[in-house]
Amino acid sequence: MARTLLVFAHPALEKSRVHRRFLAEAAALSGIEVRDLYELYPDFDVDVEAEQRSLAGHDLVIVQHPLYWYSVPPLLKQWIDLVLEHGWAYGARGTALAGKGWLEIVSAGGPRDGYRTRGFHGLELRQFLAPLERTARLCGMDFLPPWALFGTHRLSAAELERAARAYRRLLEAVRDDRVDWAAAARFATLEEALASDATILAPAVGGEESTR
Repeated sequence: MARTLLVFAHPALEKSRVHRRFLAEAAALSGIEVRDLYELYPDFDVDVEAEQRSLAGHDLVIVQHPLYWYSVPPLLKQWIDLVLEHGWAYGARGTALAGKGWLEIVSAGGPRDGYRTRGFHGLELRQFLAPLERTARLCGMDFLPPWALFGTHRLSAAELERAARAYRRLLEAVRDDRVDWAAAARFATLEEALASDATILAPAVGGEESTR
């Protein structure tokens, strides 16, 4: 199993059907530590030492948030600025995160087609995440193909349920080391990888994959 940390940031969780549901699914899983930054640090006073201890104790870091003005929520940016210190996370002696994985799980209110070069927003999702990718690589981490849910503003109840099941299956597979990251790296996003090659996600041992 991969020691998995989920760093979560949403500045208005009470208004988000998707992330409330996703967070409940994550909290119900064993083997994944969830750190809700807005719950932990409502005053933005991030405990750097506590966050560094948590990062150091895990193999893979999931960073989950809405796409917020083409970027991350402000507290997550604060967390990055303070926690990923020179001499600890990067620099000649900053090797604490080297070799760990960084997986983005993001949501966007607009439809998938809007996040295309010729779409409404004019760029692919991976291009909006480029600063995070460069941050991860500066820290010696493997930036993994991101997983995204689009069109969240108009999801029906049935669509939200399907998305929650897919999210839970993904977390279980990540935790259980059942993702072929080398094969997935050929694609810009994890959902594109899975749509093209379902074998990238190996079945659970004994076929006991979650059906929730």
